Amino acid sequence: MQPACAAYDVAANAATHARAVRATRARVVVFPELSLTGYELDADVVPLDDVALAPLVEACAETGALALAGAPIEDLDGRVFIATLRIDGAGVRVAYRKSWVGQREATRFARGDGPTVLEVDGWRLGLSICKDTGAAQHTAGTAALGVDAYVAGLVHRPEELPEQEARAVVIARACRAYVVFASFAGPTGDVFTETAGCSAIWSPDGMTVARTGPDVENTAAATLT
Repeated sequence: MQPACAAYDVAANAATHARAVRATRARVVVFPELSLTGYELDADVVPLDDVALAPLVEACAETGALALAGAPIEDLDGRVFIATLRIDGAGVRVAYRKSWVGQREATRFARGDGPTVLEVDGWRLGLSICKDTGAAQHTAGTAALGVDAYVAGLVHRPEELPEQEARAVVIARACRAYVVFASFAGPTGDVFTETAGCSAIWSPDGMTVARTGPDVENTAAATLT
């Protein structure tokens, strides 16, 4: 899902995410990198108990969905990460911390601990965020975990779309797994006055299963078997 995003406005973005969860009626809904704040590298960290996230928790409770949304978070040791939050009817937890941070990101954000798996209804989901998808070490580490699907939130410029597509095919074949990319659409911060969108789902053999266009509010949806 590639929702419209209001810079720095967690409450507005959580409400948009909640509407998307209700509209898609999917078991797992994947959002782009830093989807709850926009790709604003100076955005405040998002506490896991932030009341602004309540509408999204409620939408997940109503639909039985698990939302994977992007946000900056701070650990108990004071380190700040670009993270994927897992949000369901039970609340908000950190699912993954970005491991391969970009040069500008590294001035604020720490590196995560590497590949991890989230289990949902017996499915093993390998998690990733943007630059991770281009790191062969990360792909190999995720493949070694025996994943059924590789799931990532991204933000890319339009001219980077061919690279986004090429990475997905490499990952699908390396992991022998579905690949789900939720790619930012619409303008956001830093160098991303334009973004690629074109979120998509690929089969384990690298064939496209579903795809959106570049515009906001588009959703790529599929039933994985």
